[in-house]
Amino acid sequence: MGYIVSLKTRLILNFSVVILVSTLFSVYFGVRSVGNTIVAQAQEKVRLDLNSAREIYQNELNQIRQAIRLTALRFFLKDKSALAHRSELIAELQQIREREGLDVLNLTDPAGRVVIRSLNPDLAGDPLDRQAVRQVLADWQTNAAVSATQVASGPELAREHPDLAHRAEIPLLAADEADPISMPTADPAAGMVLGAAAPVLDYQGRLIGVLYGEKLLNRDNAIVDRIRDILFQDQRFEGKELGTATIFLDDRRIATNVRDADGRRAIGTQVSREVYDQVIGRGIPWIHRALVVQDWYITAYEPLCDLDDRIIGMLYVGILEAPYVQLRNRVILQFLVVALLSVTLLIIVGYRTAIGAIKPINTLMEATRKVARGDLSHRVTISSPQEIAKLAESFNRMTADLEKVTIRYQELTLRLEQRVEERTQQLSETQEQLHQAAKLSSLGKMAAGVAHEINNPLTSIMINAGLAAEETLDDPALQEKLKIINEEAARCRDIVRDLLQFARESRALPRPGDINRVLERMVGVLRNQISLHNVDLHLDLAPALPRLFMDETKIGQVVTNLILNALDAMPSGGELWVTSEPAEGNNEVKVVVRDTGTGISPEHLHRVFDPFFTTKGTRGTGLGLSVSYGIVEQHGGRIDMESRQNHGTTVAVILPTESTGHHMNGTARPDASASDSGAGG
Repeated sequence: MGYIVSLKTRLILNFSVVILVSTLFSVYFGVRSVGNTIVAQAQEKVRLDLNSAREIYQNELNQIRQAIRLTALRFFLKDKSALAHRSELIAELQQIREREGLDVLNLTDPAGRVVIRSLNPDLAGDPLDRQAVRQVLADWQTNAAVSATQVASGPELAREHPDLAHRAEIPLLAADEADPISMPTADPAAGMVLGAAAPVLDYQGRLIGVLYGEKLLNRDNAIVDRIRDILFQDQRFEGKELGTATIFLDDRRIATNVRDADGRRAIGTQVSREVYDQVIGRGIPWIHRALVVQDWYITAYEPLCDLDDRIIGMLYVGILEAPYVQLRNRVILQFLVVALLSVTLLIIVGYRTAIGAIKPINTLMEATRKVARGDLSHRVTISSPQEIAKLAESFNRMTADLEKVTIRYQELTLRLEQRVEERTQQLSETQEQLHQAAKLSSLGKMAAGVAHEINNPLTSIMINAGLAAEETLDDPALQEKLKIINEEAARCRDIVRDLLQFARESRALPRPGDINRVLERMVGVLRNQISLHNVDLHLDLAPALPRLFMDETKIGQVVTNLILNALDAMPSGGELWVTSEPAEGNNEVKVVVRDTGTGISPEHLHRVFDPFFTTKGTRGTGLGLSVSYGIVEQHGGRIDMESRQNHGTTVAVILPTESTGHHMNGTARPDASASDSGAGG
């Protein structure tokens, strides 16, 4: 009993280990795949959001350029550019600046010196040092407007208006991470502006000045809020805005909707060193998770450049990482729950399976102990899987046979003393018989050898007797004697033939025949066996096939072997096709036997026609296909085989027609006897 318990335990443990290991691997790779997929989707979304934010930012810059270009073309600048109309020109520019939402709108002379400041009219005559203005003055003949993101210093903004300088001044605060940038890299009083300039020409196309306008981005959150509203539609997660956008001047936030711990916009906070080094230092966009002020975001940063392609800041969009982490954790948790339930269910099924397998073995062992104690009448009744049930049947048969043998043994024991003398005498007689049998065995071997030796002389005797009979037709007495000689020689020939039945190969006896009739007969003989194997038969015979010169019995043996092999390959049922068709322009006939069985592995396929090679274990002798090959070869034909594991096997037998098949090989293959008709492949 201890062994059975140990076997049960080992079965359960082994089954559980396989399940747990498989599940752990599945969970590990599944969790990684789920996590990576969610993160990758979030990064892809934020990358697309950054593209959209760039378009919104660029659209704002284009609107400023369009407003400046259209204003520069208006006639009032041509008509009222003289100092006599200065007050009217200032009023007109002030209205345009307010209407277009600009912080600065200035007019310069052809040398780039300010003629009119719409926001600070009292200050004029100083040079307007802006990249856009310089580029327009250098290329005014194209009459093209120029727009750009630029940096304006504190004094430059103060000349425009003290309020602009005050708004631009943003003190530096702590960085996003614990490794802050060691020293400020930008002037805290500087401002980032969206500026545009366009040439002002007179009616003769001569340059009379440059119209320049700009919008200060410092503390102007309109653009970043528009980006947030368009991309994220004010979505929130646990009270926090789901998505944020920021404009950086170098390393500090000048416009943002990222909030600090007090809920205020995090104006003036620095970006982390890692992001700064990559985006500002190397000009490479950053698309990854990052700590933004106080929360982790999945972020995207890209550099902002001025007209000289110098990196002056960054554009940022980000999505809170927490929702994606929560989604990932929820999916992983569901995955783990399903995996745990599956493991539990599989372990329960494995345990019940192991118990169900061990219980009948316990019953058999108990029955074995009873039989060992002498209870030969004991029988077992087991309703278990087929193999265990067969084992129980074998045990019952063994016990019944053992009981019969024991009864007979007891009867023989009771009669043993009375029959000692009789047995002694019989033993003596048996020894004599054995001696005689040995002689007969030797004689049989000798007879077989002699039969081989006298076969040719007997043939010669019969031939010569026949010739002598033809030459002595006028002597009836001699004719009678020669007839007796011929008949006796024929009788000796038949005796020799019988002696050679066990040592000589069976030759084919070909005659014209219909292959379809052979196939129908063989299928008819095997139809019940095919049905018992739960196999669907498809018999498709081509009509009006050429006749074959064949031994129908041997060809029937080949077809039988192929069908039986196909049935052995489909233990759980399947489909079987037996077809015939003309081949090689009606000079040959092809018989095809195709199944949907287990197939043959590639390493075994080239050996299936070898004698004694079998894939059936103890159920086959390995001669069926070899014998079939020999029979087909005798008929001047060939066998082709194709097979794929778990997809079935197709065997094609190609035989010559009656017009081409009269010259058959005399014997089968020398290494396979055609008389082994019952051999399986």
